[in-house]
Amino acid sequence: MEQYCKLSGPGGSFASSSRRPTFQNFAELRILRIPTSTAWTVGVLFLMWLFGSSLLVGAQTGVTHPIEVRALKAVKKTLFDPNNNLRNWKGGDPCTSKWTGVLCFNKTQDDGYLHVEELQQLNMNLSGNLSPKLGSLPRLRILDFMWNRISGSIPKEIGNISSLELLLLNGNQLTGPLPEEIGYLPNLDRIQIDENNISGSIPTSFANLNKIKHFHMNNNSISGQIPPELARLPYLVHFVLDNNNLSGYLPPELSRMPNLTIIQLDNNNFGGNSIPDSYGNMSSLVKLFYGENLD
Repeated sequence: MEQYCKLSGPGGSFASSSRRPTFQNFAELRILRIPTSTAWTVGVLFLMWLFGSSLLVGAQTGVTHPIEVRALKAVKKTLFDPNNNLRNWKGGDPCTSKWTGVLCFNKTQDDGYLHVEELQQLNMNLSGNLSPKLGSLPRLRILDFMWNRISGSIPKEIGNISSLELLLLNGNQLTGPLPEEIGYLPNLDRIQIDENNISGSIPTSFANLNKIKHFHMNNNSISGQIPPELARLPYLVHFVLDNNNLSGYLPPELSRMPNLTIIQLDNNNFGGNSIPDSYGNMSSLVKLFYGENLD
């Protein structure tokens, strides 16, 4: 049975009753008992509306996507910055506050957020490691950590950045193998990892880099056979792998590459000094460095 009560007012005080009263003035209030399930539903709907509104407001005001903000903070945590070049990475918004070396698209994208386009950390005297969270910058085009003192391995998560065009990591102290995942970056134009301590073989997955023009991997410890599958790369211009530990033979298949102008393979461990005759038919080839190879 519904319960009613009368509150004190100009007409006097009223006691609660189980009978339906007749209200004489506005001070007599009816208190309805709202079912618990209904109240819970209303509360959830309100919270959903509030959360959605906050996201919409954030997107409309032009801020960096929250996932990318967290990714950049994670990147900073794995780096040692003795010159304090990244001091403004502590607060504000990466894009609108212009964090050092963080370049963003100049307008919000289709999701209503700003996104990081370039990460330029050239010659910042940084050490430490590259965070796997770099792979959480999905619209990044340029990743540049050239000429620092960064050690550790190249994170395989970089292979998640399908928009990446330039991977510039030369002049560091990176070790470990080349991640196979990098070979599936559909827009990669240039990979520069020279002047590091990279070891292991060249992944055959690199034959999938259909837009690559520049392989600069000299002065490392890369070993093994050059994959003949690399001959599938239609736009490769520079193939620079001198001063490594490559062995085996020179693949004749490389002569099929229509745009290759420079092959630099001196100071490796190729068997003998035999250069395939088919290399003489490469009309675009300008320079071939192959001297001082030891069996």
